[in-house]
Amino acid sequence: MRGYLVAIFLSSIFLYYVLHCILWGTNGYWVPPVEIKDKTLKKCPKRPAFASLLKFPQFYPFLCAADFKKIASKYGTTNFILPYGIKASAEYFRMALSKLQNCALFDEFDNVPCKRCVVVGNGGVLKNKTLGEKIDSYDVIIRMNNGPVLGHEEDVGRRTTFRLFYPESVFSDPAHNDPNTTAVLVVFKTQDLRWLLDVTRGNNVNTNGFWKMPALNLIYEPYQIRILDPYIIREAAHKLLHFPKVFPENQKPKHPTTGIIAITLAFHICSEIHLAGFKYNFNNPNSSLHYYGNATMSLMNKGLLPITACLPGSTA
Repeated sequence: MRGYLVAIFLSSIFLYYVLHCILWGTNGYWVPPVEIKDKTLKKCPKRPAFASLLKFPQFYPFLCAADFKKIASKYGTTNFILPYGIKASAEYFRMALSKLQNCALFDEFDNVPCKRCVVVGNGGVLKNKTLGEKIDSYDVIIRMNNGPVLGHEEDVGRRTTFRLFYPESVFSDPAHNDPNTTAVLVVFKTQDLRWLLDVTRGNNVNTNGFWKMPALNLIYEPYQIRILDPYIIREAAHKLLHFPKVFPENQKPKHPTTGIIAITLAFHICSEIHLAGFKYNFNNPNSSLHYYGNATMSLMNKGLLPITACLPGSTA
């Protein structure tokens, strides 16, 4: 009789646990589940023109709460610290991912396996070129940081598929939010994950540890946000730019810019890639630095602004 009662008691506890998980939308780790759609990449039957240049494996670029540790272990990302891995930051990744609602690459109704992509830089070469309609004709449009579309549609187009950002470079004005844009956080340091937790929780943002003031609010909804797998950043640094894995003690480590990281992302998800806005006129100090604003190349020549890395041969 006692054994029978114990069995009923344990079964009741288990049933309560299951019902609690269902009703409150949590999994066994008490972390809100992330909806995983299109977790596998659709393979394009056509061989990309750039395939001979790269030896990258087909790799899903966004972290998913359900399996990010497993994937990190498989690709050695657990052996590297930020920005190239999750070592010493895995718990922050877990907490940040628990606040996001999705890790899908494309919309669930997307059925185009061979995608034509354009990576749009912020260079002044785009100014007055009226390339907006041409840029909008691509299947995937990747932009970086706070290069605006609003007010510059004729030159840079209206659509944005992915916008890569970090806390110091993201928009804070809701006027720039496009509900069809997927905002991709590029994590360079642990503070970036803490920032994401603060803004998604509505907390006051701790601004310590940032090279300039980060955004104090997030204009994107949780369903729009993804976290880029540090493996993509590592590929950009070690395979594309050939940065050393260990820099000399007297040399400050270099990391890829969001521009070169965006191009590396494109290599994984596109069958055709074009670049726009990755050229600077160093010969004319009065030429526009960006397609927006009034900054000129004189600031670049004085070393007051960082150069956005680009691939050799990029034109517009």
